[in-house]
Amino acid sequence: MKRFAIVYDPDAVADMAELQAWIASKTTETTAARYLSRLRAFCRQLRSFPERGTLRTDLRPGLRTITFEGRVEVAFEVDLDRVVIVRFLYAGRQYDSR
Repeated sequence: MKRFAIVYDPDAVADMAELQAWIASKTTETTAARYLSRLRAFCRQLRSFPERGTLRTDLRPGLRTITFEGRVEVAFEVDLDRVVIVRFLYAGRQYDSR
């Protein structure tokens, strides 16, 4: 079975940092770190099954989305050998032109 590399776009990295800070501000650093660990593990599952989720060509050609734990929408694209995590959307955040 082919395994895809998981790559995080700089916007997705920034989203994760903001999400961790937001969770930590509402709970604890430990809770935030555990949540982000689960989120990264969820993204790693795309290595084996990259075409999960919903195709969102209405937003951008090739864009797919999948929801993590009913709270965070993961936006990603699949190419020949990798999955690029484009954004993490939470707390009512919207897609932008990027």
